[in-house]
Amino acid sequence: MRKFFINLLSTLPLLASANDGVFFVSGNQLVPVHETDIAVSKEVLTIGLSDNGFASVDVYYEFMNRGQEKTVQMGFEAEAPYNDGEPFSPQGIHPHIKDFVVEMNGQPLSYRNAVVATTIDGDTEFQPMDLSRWKVNDDWMGNVLWDEGIDSLQSYGYAYLFEATFKSGRNIVHHTYRYRMSFSVDECFSVPYWLKPALRWANRQIDDFTLRIKAENTTKHFCMADSLFSGQSFRIVEGKGKMRHVHHLRWDDVDVTYLECVLRNGTVEWHADNFKPIDNICIKSADILLPWQQDTKAEDLQVYYDGGGSYYPWRFMPWSESNNPNEIKDTFKARIIHNLPYAHRGHVFKNKKLKKFFEGQWWYMPEENY
Repeated sequence: MRKFFINLLSTLPLLASANDGVFFVSGNQLVPVHETDIAVSKEVLTIGLSDNGFASVDVYYEFMNRGQEKTVQMGFEAEAPYNDGEPFSPQGIHPHIKDFVVEMNGQPLSYRNAVVATTIDGDTEFQPMDLSRWKVNDDWMGNVLWDEGIDSLQSYGYAYLFEATFKSGRNIVHHTYRYRMSFSVDECFSVPYWLKPALRWANRQIDDFTLRIKAENTTKHFCMADSLFSGQSFRIVEGKGKMRHVHHLRWDDVDVTYLECVLRNGTVEWHADNFKPIDNICIKSADILLPWQQDTKAEDLQVYYDGGGSYYPWRFMPWSESNNPNEIKDTFKARIIHNLPYAHRGHVFKNKKLKKFFEGQWWYMPEENY
């Protein structure tokens, strides 16, 4: 029987999804490879949602070095993709991360890539794996490698490693990249981001933390489990948007409270002092809140349409005769589904029935100039 390392648990949710979704990669924090006495005094994390299938990340860090100037090895871990069809990269270059740049005190930092073993808690040691031993096994999809000699599996990730010289006092690090959004039969897009690795810095917290989520030149309707954000409120700081809290009974009968938000060319922001992240976040398209039943009624519809124009959850796929706009017997329901993309962008309807229906949806924001 194959022996699984500690990381087996991290693969189970992906294996359970079979071929019903594609996981590309999570966003992540910059972390020290070894123990350090340098603290994170400030972080402004901006995640942009666009229509091109990528999320953009812009992170502004302020680090405090209260000692002498020192060089610290830093790392960035990117989970291996699952079910994406891309070949394994022995060079450690992640196929779904683009334009990876780190600047420190105004100067770019060079980096090297490696394949590293990952752990369920994100506490990666960043030691390159011996790829003469660990190989891809075609019996396992995606994010595990196999050591035939000891008959064991190990989940892995792609690491970006660099050395950073911290001067005494305040140091500013600016980190930007783009990564491909995941998706599944339940959601048009999914943007996971790891926050917990930030606890590896000396103060075991982020003294001053701001999260910003932007809809860049588009409209995005999304949700996040709000357990991490209890006690603090989100606010719309740019553009147009609406928010509410909703309870959702998941397919596994777990009741989750979500912050549901719709943004049009806007930004929603959350701030906390002395932030100790107890969990990571995942920004999901709001269609995950649709009832699980396939015979969803028109009046229960939420926006499930992704601005890219191609993704529909399984309950609205063309092979579902009861919901295909081209085959549906209920003409009004077909018109609702057909017009969702336009309502999503704020189209003002002249048809009285459509106008009444969409004005009754909490997320609808009419745009006279659309």
